[in-house]
Amino acid sequence: MAECHAQNKTKLISEVRRRFEVEYLTEKPDKYDPRDVERLQQDDNWVESYLFWRHDVVDETLKMLDESFQWRKEMAVNDLTESCIPRWLLEIGGIYLHGYDKEGNKLFWIRVKYHIKDHKTILDKKKLIAFWLERYAKRENGKPVTVMFDLSETGINCIDMDFVRFIINCFKVYYPKYLSKIVIFDMPWIMNAAFKIVKSWLGPEAVSLLKFTSKNEVQEYVSVEYLPPHMGGTDPFKYSYPPLVDDDFQTPLCENGPIASEDEASSKEDIESDGKETLETISNEEQTALLKKINLTEPTSKAEENEKVDSKMKAFKKPLSVFKGPLLHISPAEELYFGSTESGEKKTLIVLTNVTKNIVAFKVRTTAPEKYRVKPSNSSCDPGASVDIVVSPHGGLAVSAQDRFLIMGAEMEQLSGTGPAELTQFWKEVPRNKVMEHRLRCHIVESSKPTTLTLKDNAFNMSDKTSEDMCLQFATSRRESDCSPP
Repeated sequence: MAECHAQNKTKLISEVRRRFEVEYLTEKPDKYDPRDVERLQQDDNWVESYLFWRHDVVDETLKMLDESFQWRKEMAVNDLTESCIPRWLLEIGGIYLHGYDKEGNKLFWIRVKYHIKDHKTILDKKKLIAFWLERYAKRENGKPVTVMFDLSETGINCIDMDFVRFIINCFKVYYPKYLSKIVIFDMPWIMNAAFKIVKSWLGPEAVSLLKFTSKNEVQEYVSVEYLPPHMGGTDPFKYSYPPLVDDDFQTPLCENGPIASEDEASSKEDIESDGKETLETISNEEQTALLKKINLTEPTSKAEENEKVDSKMKAFKKPLSVFKGPLLHISPAEELYFGSTESGEKKTLIVLTNVTKNIVAFKVRTTAPEKYRVKPSNSSCDPGASVDIVVSPHGGLAVSAQDRFLIMGAEMEQLSGTGPAELTQFWKEVPRNKVMEHRLRCHIVESSKPTTLTLKDNAFNMSDKTSEDMCLQFATSRRESDCSPP
């Protein structure tokens, strides 16, 4: 059934491309930006998004493409940059991307109180909307956004129906499939009539995406950590420009965590309990030292023995799902699984495998750099080799389902150095179109139990064993555990 659906979708995409070229391009090829036409021929997801929005009706899809492509050329969307927008519009903070809703969709904020109806500035405001949406679409191809219409502290002079209609058309025609919902906050009663008109523009199917909320209701859609105080939230974010608000993925990430603001003693304790290496990189000396710390002369139960070992080391199950990118295979493919606070599993593992014939530099970014240690966060991987990246929440900070990680990879020249200075320079110079990017979500497993390695039953009862023998036994036990079914 699924295979039949996929075949049908492929046929529809081919038909859209063929008919668009014959019926629309032949007569007026200059009507569209050549870059959009080229993308139409190469990007199946883009064509599919228009088909989806028009219920797979090819005639309606072609009309939508024609309207959308003309608009894109008229607005010069492919060439929109900060320099195209008046600085005062960027500084005022009326439109920006920041935070996530409870479903993990990016929040697109429209602070209506900053928008005064003025025909002289309407075109620049439309360009600002297009700038942010195009910027987002290029990064997150196909991932929807939630529009946050913040109507607090607004009056009737702030409502510009032409501007509102433009925003709706952006999602109905120009960026299909990108709208998750529109959350309207604190709408004054005097605007009820205006939003009846808005509903008619949206159409019956999209009306259900409108969510009218107050301070008590908005938290149904967005958690307090991404809501400003006037919405009852705790987000300390304050908009400012420059630079552009770009909280999607931030660097640098500190391998030892953001410890500067914490008490030194608690930081040391946290570092000791979490450990700084995976079991795959623990040296023989470290294993020997660990075993020496366990009192071999006292009879202890197997449970106590396991608990002692587990308190110092946690084994990682290798992720099973794999994203097969052109430069790196990344595992897991979509989600990083963290245990809940009660489960005790603080760490998770990302495995990168270089599938090229050159060295691949990689970098890890996150939306919450204050929360995580990532080791290594900026390094390189030899051809055919794999690298294990350990991700651990810092201190007692909680993992959130809204947190995201970005893996970036780019091929290096064979003679390039891979030291910190060389990598820093490399990332400054590498063209963006040469960088592979893959995003990972965070998933919290509430019922997860710690996965630990146990020593052999007799490991603690044989006092005549040397430290070296015990290390060998420890390693053998680890290999047996690795080979066991997940």
